[in-house]
Amino acid sequence: MELFSLFVTSFIVNNIIFMQFLGVCPFLGVSKKIDTSVGMGIAVIFVITLAAVITYIIQKTVLENFGLEYLQTIAFILVIAALVQFVEMFLKKSSPGLYQALGVFLPLITTNCAVLGVVILNITKEYNFVEAMVNSVGTSAGFLLAIVLFAGVREKIDTADVPEALKGSSIALVAAGLMSIAFLGFSGLKI
Repeated sequence: MELFSLFVTSFIVNNIIFMQFLGVCPFLGVSKKIDTSVGMGIAVIFVITLAAVITYIIQKTVLENFGLEYLQTIAFILVIAALVQFVEMFLKKSSPGLYQALGVFLPLITTNCAVLGVVILNITKEYNFVEAMVNSVGTSAGFLLAIVLFAGVREKIDTADVPEALKGSSIALVAAGLMSIAFLGFSGLKI
C-alpha cells in the first residue's frame, strides 16, 4: 500500500509539470499534437526510469563509498546525456517520423530539469531502490499524462475561436495555468 501511495503521489498529487513546474520546455514545445506528445512522454518515461536505476547504483556503489557525493550532479548529468543519446539513436532508426516530429526537443531531454530533478529527489528523500523506481515511474507517467492532456487541450484550442491577442503561446500558457490549478485540487489527497 505504501508503494501504491508513493506512485499516486508522484503521478498526480505532485505532478512534475503541474505541481513542481519541472520539464516545462518540452511540455510546451512538443504538446501541439497528441501523437508527438505521446512519443515524448514515452521517451521521458524510458530516460527517467533508466536514469533512476543507473544513478541509484552509481550513488550507492561509487559516490557514497568513496566520499564523492559532491560529484553527484556531474555524474548524473553524464548518465542522462548518454541515455538520451541512446534514445535518440534508437528513435532515428526505429521511428524516423517520430524522430522528425520531436525535432530539437528530443536532445533537450538531456537538459530537461525533470529528469535530473527526479534522480536527485530519489537520493535526497533517501528512497530505497524499489521506492526510487516507483517514484521514477510514477513521476514520468505523470509527465506523460500532463503532456497528453495538454496536447488534447491545444488541439481543441486550435479549432476554437480565440481572440487574436491570445492566439498561439498566450492561450497555451493560460490553458497550462488552468490545468495546473485543476491539479492543485489533488494536493490534499491522502491514500
